[in-house]
Amino acid sequence: QVQLVESGGGLVQAGGSLRLSCAVSGRTVSGYAMAWFRQAPGKEREFVAAIRWSGSSTHYADSVKGRFTIARDNAKNTVHLQMNSLKPEDTTVYYCAADRRAYGLGSPVVAEYDYWGQGTQVTVSS
Repeated sequence: QVQLVESGGGLVQAGGSLRLSCAVSGRTVSGYAMAWFRQAPGKEREFVAAIRWSGSSTHYADSVKGRFTIARDNAKNTVHLQMNSLKPEDTTVYYCAADRRAYGLGSPVVAEYDYWGQGTQVTVSS
């Protein structure tokens, strides 16, 4: 059984940084695309960042490009999201997601991912 557990969320002032982590159990992260999404109350889940199965390429939403970085640590079976220059509009719950299929390219589409974490709250104060 594949399980994803996020951590690292919290309260930070605008302009600050946070590093989210997603620990994966039940299978290796190596060979699978991974992604981060976020969802505010009453809104649809929104793509944030994704990393290709090989780690050779990454993709970002325009709203976070240049501020957020997704990376994988195969040795620790973990995926990270480094968030810099945080803005109040980044406030919401962040979810880690894993593609069920091997060799995924890192899609921005919610339906492409089969495994999800429980989410971690990020709050950015102005």
